[in-house]
Amino acid sequence: MYTTKSQPGVGKPGKVGILSLKLERNPETGKTVIREQYSQVPLFTQRAMYLEETLPAMAYVYIVSPSGGILQGDRYRIDITLDNNTLAHVTTQGATRIYKMETNYASQIVNITVGEDSFFEYIPDQIIPFRNSRFYQEVQLNVHDNATMIYSEVIVPGRVASGEAFEYDICYIKTAGKNHLGRPRFIDTVRLEPKNENPKAVGIFGNFKVVGTTYVITKASYVNDLQYEISEKIKVLEVKGKITGCTSILPARQGVIVRILGNSAEDVKQIIFEVVSIARKQIVGASFSSFRKA
Repeated sequence: MYTTKSQPGVGKPGKVGILSLKLERNPETGKTVIREQYSQVPLFTQRAMYLEETLPAMAYVYIVSPSGGILQGDRYRIDITLDNNTLAHVTTQGATRIYKMETNYASQIVNITVGEDSFFEYIPDQIIPFRNSRFYQEVQLNVHDNATMIYSEVIVPGRVASGEAFEYDICYIKTAGKNHLGRPRFIDTVRLEPKNENPKAVGIFGNFKVVGTTYVITKASYVNDLQYEISEKIKVLEVKGKITGCTSILPARQGVIVRILGNSAEDVKQIIFEVVSIARKQIVGASFSSFRKA
């Protein structure tokens, strides 16, 4: 693994990670399959797996990086396209580690397009920004009006076990949604600069350390029930003091946004998995086992 001083410059081999996936439904088996795939290390994927008994057509796809994390000067781009009538769940092999940086920054662009009558879950593991790291991410979600997408992000304070908490320079994530006609759905930005703004301040983290956001983009007919059930789940864990959070309906009733604060990634993930479970039950009539990794 490179040290920060010996890393190649921006654009050099190993510094630009590219992943392009196209998924479609196999007309013979009914399963969602990877139709096209292109990758450039340090990004690639494993073959699709089928893990859910209640959704045997759903493809589980794992994004893998042999580098172990994102280094200064890294530039990543992920493009995922789902054809019509597909079912897929994409996640990462593990947490995304943003390593210490002496110069420059790291960035990632994610573009996702979801076709008509498709159901897609993009649930990566948490982002861990190390001391002095600078990470910028832009996400564009293009979802058909007659489709559903669940997208989540979790940001932890750093390597807490190593004595690092909120010692990164900046973690900036901008997420925007559009429909299949290019009409805007929403824009949401999370900008954390703990060295410039006290993360314990009211309106930022308060007494918590971990933030998670989940976007459920779907038909308006599902929105009321989704928001109600998700809010009830949040109330249960709030009573236990593990998390705090809220839900909001997206403009024009195009979905629900869920923002959660907690003190551990696992507590925040618990709510995210509850969101996935609720959405699956209401929209495709199936359960979610939460079993994604051995």
